[in-house]
Amino acid sequence: MSNDELIHNILSKYWGYPEFRAPQADIIKSVLAGHDTLGLMPTGGGKSITFQVPTLAMDGIALVITPIVSLMKDQVDNLKERGIQATFLHAGLTMAERRKAIERCTNGRCKFLYVSPERLQNSNFLQLLKHIELSLIVVDEAHCISQWGYDFRPSFLSIAKVRDIKPKVPILALTATATNEVARDIVDKLKMTNLHIFRKSFVRKNLSYVVRQTSDKLGQIVHILSATSGSAIVYVRSRKKTKLISDELNRQGISSDFYHAGLDAEDKNAKQDKWKSEEKRVIVATNAFGMGIDKGNVRIVVHADIPNSLEEYYQEAGRCGRDGNRAYAVLVVSERDKSTLKKRITETFPPKDFVKHVYEMAGNFLNIAVGSGYDVINEFNFSLFCQTFDLPPTATHNALKILTRANYVDYIEEIETQSRVIIKASKEELYDMTSHPGSAEDVVMQCLLRTYTGLFADYVFINESVISRRTGLSQEDIYNALLTMTRKQILHYIPRKRTPYLTFTTARVEPKYIVIPRSAYEELQNKMEQRIEAINNYAYSESGCRESMLLSYFGEDEPYTCGHCDLCIDARKRNEHTAKDVQDGVLYMTALKPRSIIEMFNTLSFPRQEIADTISFLVEEELLIHNPDDTYSNPKKLD
Repeated sequence: MSNDELIHNILSKYWGYPEFRAPQADIIKSVLAGHDTLGLMPTGGGKSITFQVPTLAMDGIALVITPIVSLMKDQVDNLKERGIQATFLHAGLTMAERRKAIERCTNGRCKFLYVSPERLQNSNFLQLLKHIELSLIVVDEAHCISQWGYDFRPSFLSIAKVRDIKPKVPILALTATATNEVARDIVDKLKMTNLHIFRKSFVRKNLSYVVRQTSDKLGQIVHILSATSGSAIVYVRSRKKTKLISDELNRQGISSDFYHAGLDAEDKNAKQDKWKSEEKRVIVATNAFGMGIDKGNVRIVVHADIPNSLEEYYQEAGRCGRDGNRAYAVLVVSERDKSTLKKRITETFPPKDFVKHVYEMAGNFLNIAVGSGYDVINEFNFSLFCQTFDLPPTATHNALKILTRANYVDYIEEIETQSRVIIKASKEELYDMTSHPGSAEDVVMQCLLRTYTGLFADYVFINESVISRRTGLSQEDIYNALLTMTRKQILHYIPRKRTPYLTFTTARVEPKYIVIPRSAYEELQNKMEQRIEAINNYAYSESGCRESMLLSYFGEDEPYTCGHCDLCIDARKRNEHTAKDVQDGVLYMTALKPRSIIEMFNTLSFPRQEIADTISFLVEEELLIHNPDDTYSNPKKLD
């Protein structure tokens, strides 16, 4: 059987698809031929197929390196549902769970091993890789390895160590958001040779890009969603805003829920499922939502807050219209956003003296003496740290990231671990508990035994919400019952928690000896300023083509006009109306009630500059009144 027949059979057998999408087949054939391969594919382009199919066609295991633990779990679950053996390693697993996963890999009973890039900083794991037959090294979200990318993560630099251990195993690097500069950096940092590059155009012909400028963002979002239909995502940059906007949408009769990284895993899954099943039309979320979610019929993505870069915007906007039908990516901006973006630069790059102060306070907080602390992993309560030393959270968080880039510390943000339990008592000893039938401990134990298997052999993940529903006890009662049984040595309960970690990668030094290199500060600051300028130009341009701006940013310089973004529609309308049409529209709207100029921009289907010029003319001719509240009214009211 030829490779072409083999990969089509695998695609049909496990995924049920008759054909590959371009350039999936080309990438797969390159990997099967042993070439290092870089795949540049837009969001929704089917990147996972490009490494999952060839792995099933080869002997050995694919090592998949991805920065997102939740995505890691989703992909492993999806593979298992298709009858494909896969596993993952992350910091939330017990020693026994890690040992079991490693045994499956070394015994050849697994085809995919998902790990975070931080795992590759562990020398024991690197030694282990020498004894595992790898077929492919996959680097997902590969732009994170480039210091010129919008989401650079120093831990990604450790991936090159795997290439040193397995020099003959091909690397497949995948990303949806790489400029030409970032693509070159990916190739360099991963030591890629014998290279094939496949780039799918970033054109999304079914996607209409729209910018709406307003002083009332919430009202504009309600207007947009009321005027459209279908599943939607509204992106914001703060957790507080997710609930605020979701509540307002529900008050306006638009079915909505909210989502952010601070929610419990059970809440996240429940909210995500309700949205995916159409029980909720809109999900209002931070950028923690959407990565790897397979929902093709999202009709609209609204950004209520302007992102820091066109890479971020393109990736998040691209989560609509994956089914190929018409969809809309709407960016809602105000004049204040320009100053907001400038403020983000100063927050992302706080003064170097402040960065050194954060380093010193972190050492004090962890009780690490000068000259010690090297390579010790410490749990790091970030909120308590900021409260203790009265530090601004955003600037402090970014100072730790700068110190990580400068190789003084390694700051790993919150990792969520599930609750888990192992029963330590013998089955005979459990009978003693029946002397208190109906007690919280007895009820919880009986539920555990009915709901979960393997509790006597190893730690088992449990869900307090499930136990609460089945027993009628509150989650607090369940928590206390499990702790009581832990104290009595009946079982061992490890509650779920979110834990950041901080490691001093050198022995602690005095702040005066800290040297922050240009590559960790000034060069990245300049790059961020360029990205801010690009997103500003995109958001506030009044001519051209929105999609053409995006394509040019990602290195596609061929002349292109999409014909269906707001600017293209404005240009077309410019040739389809007269000056009287604009005047009539303005006079009609202002005769109904006083209107702001932004309201007229967003309602009248004429170019903005023509509307503004017409309003000025009508005011001069005293046909319009400019009111003190900056609205305009027509003295000739309609009856």
